[in-house]
Amino acid sequence: MIIREIIFTLFTLLLMPVSGMAQSWTADNGNGTYTNPLFYDEFSDPDIIRVGEDFYLAGTTMHCLPGLIVLHSKDLVNWELASYCMENFNLGDQFRLVNGKEAYGQGIWAPCIRYHDGKFYVFSNINGLGMQVFISDSPNGPWTHKNMGGNIYDLSVLFDDDGRVYAVHKYGSVQLTELKPDLSGIVEGSTREIIPEGNAMGEGHHIYKIRGKYYIISADYSPMGRMQCARADRIEGPYETVTICQRESFGTPIGHLVHNVGLGRPVPGEGFKFNIGGQGGNRLGCATVHQGGIVDLPNGDWWGISMLDFTSVGRTVALSPVTWKNGWPYFGLDGNLGRVPRTWIKPSVGKDEVPHAPYMRSDDFNGKSLRDVWQWNHEPVAGKWKLAGGKLRLNTMPAKDYLWARNTLTQRGIGPVSAATVELEFSHLKDGDIAGIGLLNMPYAWLAVERNGNSFLLRMKDQNGDRVTDGVAVSPKSVLYLRVTGDFDNDIAHFSYSIDGRNYINIGAEVLMPYQLKTFQGTRYSLFAYNRKGKNGGYAEFDNFNIEEPLADRSGNLPLGKVVTFTNLGNGDRMLAMKHGIVHNAGLGSREYDSEAVRFLVHDRGNGRVVLEAMNGAGFVTVVGEGLSADVRLMKKETEGSLLMWQDMLRGQCMLMSMHTRRFIGCSPTTGEPYSADNAGATPDRKNGTVFQVEIIN
Repeated sequence: MIIREIIFTLFTLLLMPVSGMAQSWTADNGNGTYTNPLFYDEFSDPDIIRVGEDFYLAGTTMHCLPGLIVLHSKDLVNWELASYCMENFNLGDQFRLVNGKEAYGQGIWAPCIRYHDGKFYVFSNINGLGMQVFISDSPNGPWTHKNMGGNIYDLSVLFDDDGRVYAVHKYGSVQLTELKPDLSGIVEGSTREIIPEGNAMGEGHHIYKIRGKYYIISADYSPMGRMQCARADRIEGPYETVTICQRESFGTPIGHLVHNVGLGRPVPGEGFKFNIGGQGGNRLGCATVHQGGIVDLPNGDWWGISMLDFTSVGRTVALSPVTWKNGWPYFGLDGNLGRVPRTWIKPSVGKDEVPHAPYMRSDDFNGKSLRDVWQWNHEPVAGKWKLAGGKLRLNTMPAKDYLWARNTLTQRGIGPVSAATVELEFSHLKDGDIAGIGLLNMPYAWLAVERNGNSFLLRMKDQNGDRVTDGVAVSPKSVLYLRVTGDFDNDIAHFSYSIDGRNYINIGAEVLMPYQLKTFQGTRYSLFAYNRKGKNGGYAEFDNFNIEEPLADRSGNLPLGKVVTFTNLGNGDRMLAMKHGIVHNAGLGSREYDSEAVRFLVHDRGNGRVVLEAMNGAGFVTVVGEGLSADVRLMKKETEGSLLMWQDMLRGQCMLMSMHTRRFIGCSPTTGEPYSADNAGATPDRKNGTVFQVEIIN
């Protein structure tokens, strides 16, 4: 606990203004490369298309509104909002949090985006209500909506060359259904099985017709996430299948999971039960690249977009080069098929985009509308919120607890580390009102002012264990600054408050942010107000919501021109340049551990590529041959084999990809062998010998 408190203290220091700090995470490194994930916040079930020189990405939004998001990009790396397809469900009480009904983890999900004959289409599913299609002349909307009915989910749609339209859908046994050309419904009796159960196919399908052949890419999540591909000469089959991506976790372990809360299962009366076996271990589960699609560039290159479960962030997105081999679209590079680089060269689109994040996350509420990043938890109640006088006003309405509070405003929690701060004016709260900042999750947590009679108490609640802090008396004449700081890589958060906006006081215990299948989303920041005594109350006003991301500025993570040491996380040894020409290890306490032999000068070779020169004069780290053991050598002259792509693993850690083998430099932590460049990638615990802690010496 003491160590974690120290960590949060350091985070608080990092939140102080820093000149040049990136406003928000962007994958673009500004040097011709990008680093996965594309977004360090949730974007589930991605589907991608290209229209001319523009790319469009659609994703799941579940029960949140506005819903069914579409992003736009010119280079596959920098994205911005194009539109949401829907403002409201208008489909019943469960989408409005009334009459004891809710739609957590339901709503609209697993979209398919397509462009055909001058129109954009987004197909998706609402559980129990059938397949939905949204149609527009522009990706920016407005969108018209049709309910096509049927039991079609996890779908992908193909407009075939002969004018017929098909949907592939379902799990395991892949089904094909023909749609009416005017999309008024399905062709009765057309559903058939095209890939039987037992052929290693999964769900979340993406269908394409490429060079006359039909391809279906899907995700198999059991017992671990991986990407499958099926291929046939006819849409009806027969299909053959292969695995095109497997085991890629970017060195990210399975996060904390709640295993007694899920779809259709309410919060248990006996409390939450967690599975924390993945933390620090190597079980992959779905913390791997496992669902997405592919897209071609105007120059003929192919790229893949896919999701992976990324701890308390939820499901986020990775970008991968696609290598065609023997007619199959493998994710990854030739020499390392099926694995995705964490850092790689940006797609060749013939233009340079200024690096930017997809959203402006902070909001001073001075505008006429909320920023695009905001979404309501279920359908909002008109007339019970407004923007006025540069503030957000939320009126309180009856709710039995936070999860049932209507007009709760949310946005995705963003990693690796972020803090959300807001000013709260609470003098207009009435008896039984509660208003503050929260973490929307199950279990949830919040920091809020509660009015009981004439007293106003600042309280923090964690639903895990139903823990409530002792109240801090506050004056309704004051303004409070409420903050929640989240370490989304480690699934922990902490609340704090201030009365002057400068000095913050921690309140309550550390909060766990697990992932669960009830909301089926990562942890979200929220602003909320409700009345716990069953009546309409007063209102709260929020101002200057601010997101700080102390690790988003990665400009110093690549130590060009610096002398560094590389400590292998697998065994704690330092990478050693041996005089007789190979790269090996120096253990703690050895004569070489603090010598020039473990120090390397990082030379810049452009586009994220570097060359490492040993400071003891042994030469340049160079890969020869095919990367067998002992084939990472020290050469007196730099060669093409000396080029390495620096893989930014964040928090001072890296991997080194050989541009010669497309694999990673590393060594077994147990065999005692020297370094090789035949390693496919990192294990979730980062201790297989490929990940280094980097220390700058000068």
